[in-house]
Amino acid sequence: MTDPSRRPLRLAELVASLSLATDLGLGQPQEHVLRQTVLAVRLAEAAGLSEADRAAAYYVSLLAWVGCVADSPEMARWFGDDLRIRADSYNVDKTGLPMMAFLLGHLAEGGSSLRRISMTGRFLAGGVRDTMDSFLTHCRTAADIADRLDLPDAVQAALPQAFERWDGHGVPGGLRGEAIIPVMRVVHIADDAEVHARVGGVDAAVRMLLSRSGTEFDPDLVDLCTRGDGALLDGLDRVDAWQQVIDGCAALDRLIADDELTDVLTVFADYSDAKATWFLGHSRAVADLAAAAAREYGLPADQAETVRRAALVCRLGTIGVSTGIWNKPGPLTASERERVRMVPYLTERVLARSPHLAALAGPASMVYERLDGSGYPRGLTGSMLPPTARILAAAQMFRALGEQRPHRPAIDPGERARTLRAEVTAGRLDGDAVAAVLAAAQGRRPRKRAQIAGLTARELDVLALLVRGRSTREIAQALGISPRTAGSHVEHIYTKIGVHSRGSAAVFAMRHGLLPDEDQPAKIG
Repeated sequence: MTDPSRRPLRLAELVASLSLATDLGLGQPQEHVLRQTVLAVRLAEAAGLSEADRAAAYYVSLLAWVGCVADSPEMARWFGDDLRIRADSYNVDKTGLPMMAFLLGHLAEGGSSLRRISMTGRFLAGGVRDTMDSFLTHCRTAADIADRLDLPDAVQAALPQAFERWDGHGVPGGLRGEAIIPVMRVVHIADDAEVHARVGGVDAAVRMLLSRSGTEFDPDLVDLCTRGDGALLDGLDRVDAWQQVIDGCAALDRLIADDELTDVLTVFADYSDAKATWFLGHSRAVADLAAAAAREYGLPADQAETVRRAALVCRLGTIGVSTGIWNKPGPLTASERERVRMVPYLTERVLARSPHLAALAGPASMVYERLDGSGYPRGLTGSMLPPTARILAAAQMFRALGEQRPHRPAIDPGERARTLRAEVTAGRLDGDAVAAVLAAAQGRRPRKRAQIAGLTARELDVLALLVRGRSTREIAQALGISPRTAGSHVEHIYTKIGVHSRGSAAVFAMRHGLLPDEDQPAKIG
């Protein structure tokens, strides 16, 4: 029997894997998006859509909600737990008074009564606009990922319509009825129907669809999906969704050459780093440092590239933790700490389904393991940790300590070096791996930021602060300019790069390498 990992890697396999990370961001069980995709294709066939549209339905369905991560900081700002509000949103027809009541009911969830009252006033003043902007961020992020994966125009054209509605009350364009691309109308139904069928059974899904027919959903498609007591929904929980999806879109599928894989995994890296403003650019930076350290360590070129690739995907599991937890300035509760400790396991689960990515799951999931068994999630010890994992663990710690976090400031390179050496002395990190990382860090030079979209040097400085969630006043203070000047720079940046929100600007900045390297040259003592 042929080893699956030796078969040519296909685009469908990669996008299907990315959809498993999207499940985490939606607060849904693994394979929600895959099952949704199976249903979308069933419905597209029942509706008599063309073969091209049925093929497009696969990728539109797999990517329609991928943008949920990019608006997580804004969702967490207002609602605390971005995962919960997304999961609960499947229970409401998302428009008008029901939607407003839903949003107000989730404001500052878990906070005191006084905080919730205060947040309500602020939300009504500006939060509603922020919520609408988050929908635009979501759509733009999905379209950006489709573009980076070189998917066809039919897929890219549909994705910006993810939040449109049959009745015209959606965003961003308020499109009505048949002005919405048929493929997206199919995906709208498949997304909600999969959740309701899984939670409450086919009858519950049918009731939900009928209740939203002609408002949220195309009534003709609802009729097809509910016909025969929801026959299209039957058995959805029993299908091998992974296999059906990766085998079912040959018309738009293509092979991914090995020399293209690193670029594709960089898309995964940027996607996971959008989860919180603190993480922007983190995975790329760790990948560069870890690959350089692997060469210093003496690993052959192919293993050094494996380290780079594992670093790019080692933070995918962060998507499954609420941004409210990542933003918490004080100590975490026991349950919050346990959720954070699940990150490597969640990463492994996302990568494990693809035979090609499964080869990266090992070192990627070991990034927080320690030689003395004190790490997580499995408490592995010395001989169980290969050099690739040891190097990645040291590189990740060095880089993370140099980045600001809600509970601490960034730490300078010299102090970071002393911290890593102390970890070696304590028996937690490998001495050779730490030496390689420090040598690689010492040899790095500042990465020159790209000149793109006519952005000036000052605007690049403003952009770097803007995407990390700094207010106009904070940007002005950091750069020694007036708030009015800072505000003018922000407006010019948005105009030049064609976006309207922090999240979209962050996606643009990561894609084009516009974030400054926080590891400036310094003597590592």
